[in-house]
Amino acid sequence: MRKTYDTYQKRRLISSYISVVISISLVLFLLGLLGVLLLNANSISNNFKEQVQLNVYFDDSAKDVEINQLKNSLKLSTYAKTVTYVSKEKAADFLKTEYGEDFLDVVGYNPLQNSLDVNFKAQYVTKQYLDSVSKTIVQKAFVSDIKYDKDLVVIMNNNVKRISFWVLVISGVFALIAILLINSSIRLAVYAKRFTIKTMQMVGATKRFIRRPFVWRSIRLGILGAFLALIALAVVLYYLDLTFPEIQLLSQPILIAGLFLVVFLSGVLITWFSTHIATQRFLNLNTDKLYY
Repeated sequence: MRKTYDTYQKRRLISSYISVVISISLVLFLLGLLGVLLLNANSISNNFKEQVQLNVYFDDSAKDVEINQLKNSLKLSTYAKTVTYVSKEKAADFLKTEYGEDFLDVVGYNPLQNSLDVNFKAQYVTKQYLDSVSKTIVQKAFVSDIKYDKDLVVIMNNNVKRISFWVLVISGVFALIAILLINSSIRLAVYAKRFTIKTMQMVGATKRFIRRPFVWRSIRLGILGAFLALIALAVVLYYLDLTFPEIQLLSQPILIAGLFLVVFLSGVLITWFSTHIATQRFLNLNTDKLYY
């Protein structure tokens, strides 16, 4: 009978440790993902900004030398990221592919214009700067028109500021939740051994002596949970980098390594602190209150 009870207690204890490790790893994994988002928030917003195009349309009378001269001057500018020449024939082929029918058969001629598609570097994608560049280019006699999505640029810049603010707020809240969840898991594990703690104290063991094995055990659980979280985080980062290479999630290896170190230390420090507080509570608790 005694052997059966001991086996049950051992299984219960192992189950408790497994739940603590899983809780720690899940919380640290989500915390790590949020850290990745924070580190790459600027890169992600820059990627969206650099998709905005300024389209420069030319008169049919524009000479190739004039178009190439403008194209080369834009390429040498500080604000242009890419400059692509799109002929009227290429534009017509694109529309045919996009809509599945040849509109030239209906119209009878190609009404499109030769153009340059200019993508700006992220820091220059503002309404004021794009307007300034547009005014300079449109003054050239062979340029017929310049277009870009002004509303999109304004909305994008405003939303980037709002999103950055709320990401910081959510990060703080989530970090607090992570600490509370890990703390609760550790406290439950210590709670299961509260009678052992009090028995050791009653036979004369010091608080430091009693607390040490609980702290070290929790730190080992924290290290194991942190390793599992880091492995899962590395797999997710690798997959996201393959799926969305333009975001360049792994372009800052030093910052990524720093994030991994922070996640690992968080697992160790939170478990150490939580175990220290939990054991201290039961050490200071009156024997009669252990049953409540």
